[in-house]
Amino acid sequence: MNTKRWLYGVMALVVLAGGWFLYQSMMGSDYDDVVATERAEAEADADELAYATFAGGCFWCMEPPFDGEVGVVDVVSGYTGGEEEDPTYEEVAGKETGHQEAVQITYDPDEISYEDLLQIYWRQIDPTDDGGQFVDRGEPYLSAIFYHNEAQKQAAESSLAEMDESGRFDSEIVTSIEAYDTFYMAEDNHQNYAKENPIRYQFYRGSSGRDDYLDDVWGDERDYEVTSDSPFAVEDKDAAVADLTDIQYEVTQEDGTEPAYENAYHNNREDGIYVDIVSGEPLFSTEDQYDSGTGWPSFTKPLERVNITYAEDSGLLGTRVEVRSKHAGSHLGHVFQDGPEPTGLRYCMNSAAMEFIPADELEDSAYEEYAGDFD
Repeated sequence: MNTKRWLYGVMALVVLAGGWFLYQSMMGSDYDDVVATERAEAEADADELAYATFAGGCFWCMEPPFDGEVGVVDVVSGYTGGEEEDPTYEEVAGKETGHQEAVQITYDPDEISYEDLLQIYWRQIDPTDDGGQFVDRGEPYLSAIFYHNEAQKQAAESSLAEMDESGRFDSEIVTSIEAYDTFYMAEDNHQNYAKENPIRYQFYRGSSGRDDYLDDVWGDERDYEVTSDSPFAVEDKDAAVADLTDIQYEVTQEDGTEPAYENAYHNNREDGIYVDIVSGEPLFSTEDQYDSGTGWPSFTKPLERVNITYAEDSGLLGTRVEVRSKHAGSHLGHVFQDGPEPTGLRYCMNSAAMEFIPADELEDSAYEEYAGDFD
């Protein structure tokens, strides 16, 4: 009898585990799907954002330097510069289309300048190579800056002249500056390659010669530090987290989770916005909050997408999409695909990671621009 009970217990655990993983797949905790949804939402807000398009050889290596910078909303790998519509990776790599591998960066000009993006760009390439980039040879891997408007063209030309006059490079800079036309997004398996395939990426990058060259040319100046005028920039992290309560520190700095229902904002009915407890950067609004029945404050979308970053959170119970704040790097919670329209997303946040600013206190504050949302 004990053996049977043990066997039944094991079978029950197997069923429960299978049910959990099925739930995970049904609830859509997939990183790519969430990012694609947010990318579409960002494009809907394109009037407030801008694009930068750079070719620098293998696009796997060109995504990470821009991804995560304050003000950068999205970085996408793709193809540009050629005439063929909807090219495939095989066609581009086979030198059949005239396209180059490139990245397209969606950014907030109020947070990061095009000039800053150019400085980051130069630190990723060999601008004197007229035959490709490092181990990747041929037209698809030539370096180029594709400007979207006259201001970008002038900034690119000025930046190139600055690089040329610096004396840093032994040969003439051959990176072209061209008018942007059309960008074709690469296949899914090429997006976020460094995150999705870290071992293969590091092997390729390490053997490509890119890092050896950049270290030799740039030395201590290889890592460009973007100067942020944002009032929410965190200059001294230790000082910024010194006054956090135990639960606030556990959640934001140690990726913890507060108890369901036993938190400050899960049933908040007052109008206002939520800001990061460490940096004060705006995160969510009660205009987008709803009762998900989970016991944590839930939202359909962020108030400011430029203040949100995503990461895959893999664990024993499946893979979830973690949400962090951009300036402070605070762990906020996770986002799932079981939310209501219009996004279908549920941002499940920890109250301990946020401070609530009531609507009637927004006027004459650092958050005055949001006061009109609650008139």
